[in-house]
Amino acid sequence: MASSQGLRIGFVPEHFSTPLHFAQEHYGLDATLIPFPSGTGHMVTALRAGDIDVGIGLTEGWIAGLGKEGVQGDDGGYRLVGTYVETPLCWAISTGADRPDITSVDALKGGRIGVSRIGSGSYVMGFVLADKQGWLAQNQQQQPFSETVVLNTFDKLRGAVNAGEADFFMWEHFTSKKYYDAGEIRRVGDIYTPWSSWKIVASTKLVPPPGRAAGSAGSAAGEADARVRDLFEKLDAGVRHFNDNPEEAVRYISTSLDYSEADAREWLKTVRFPQRTEGVKPEVVADCVSILRKAGVLVDGKGMEPEAMVAQL
Repeated sequence: MASSQGLRIGFVPEHFSTPLHFAQEHYGLDATLIPFPSGTGHMVTALRAGDIDVGIGLTEGWIAGLGKEGVQGDDGGYRLVGTYVETPLCWAISTGADRPDITSVDALKGGRIGVSRIGSGSYVMGFVLADKQGWLAQNQQQQPFSETVVLNTFDKLRGAVNAGEADFFMWEHFTSKKYYDAGEIRRVGDIYTPWSSWKIVASTKLVPPPGRAAGSAGSAAGEADARVRDLFEKLDAGVRHFNDNPEEAVRYISTSLDYSEADAREWLKTVRFPQRTEGVKPEVVADCVSILRKAGVLVDGKGMEPEAMVAQL
């Protein structure tokens, strides 16, 4: 791809995407924004297939994708390059509206978990929940749930717990709240990520590992594509606009992203975007890998090590 072309950026079309929208609307971000309502796991596949250049998604999904067994001998297709959200994510734990047998998180042990995709945040957080609840066998060979039901979209996850195809699923709190308020699904509990929740990744064609040439004519060997640096500049401007114009943010979220105005205002109180989006703290990646290994999502000694997951621009 020639360096004059705009980036193809994958994102989740939820309230968190507001600064990205502002970066394009107000600050000239030259990019095609491609929504992935099914989440981070789908973007991992798209990056590796060359369908997108950059992804903005959940920390645990990106790290699980690079840390799984079999990735070590490959470049993994992408690298962590930036931090999009500094605050943790609140995952709501939901079941069907008419499931009197499920009254607490304890009732979910050995049940059927609905996930968007294998390797997605909804999948990874199931293991983090199981670890927190003490459901994982010491040898970690026994699965904490009887079945993992892959359902791709939030809509299908809601339908599955009401149809009895799955017992529960996990999704972001404010995205789920509308459906609690309507009585479509029922909240069982919640769990927060033990790490900052959203990261930015770029294809290894744009941020090649040391010693490999970049994929565009505008970059020297081993250097990041100039469009990635421009993305950070425009994103930083979008974040500043978000922070300085909360009423505009509320209007956009409540009119374009299917949230109520009240929920949009409540969410604004809980989220913090970084002043500088470029860069990833090594300790955040190492801590996430450590927890995912403890939870049995990743295996110590297999897959990519934490320090190899981050590209230095």
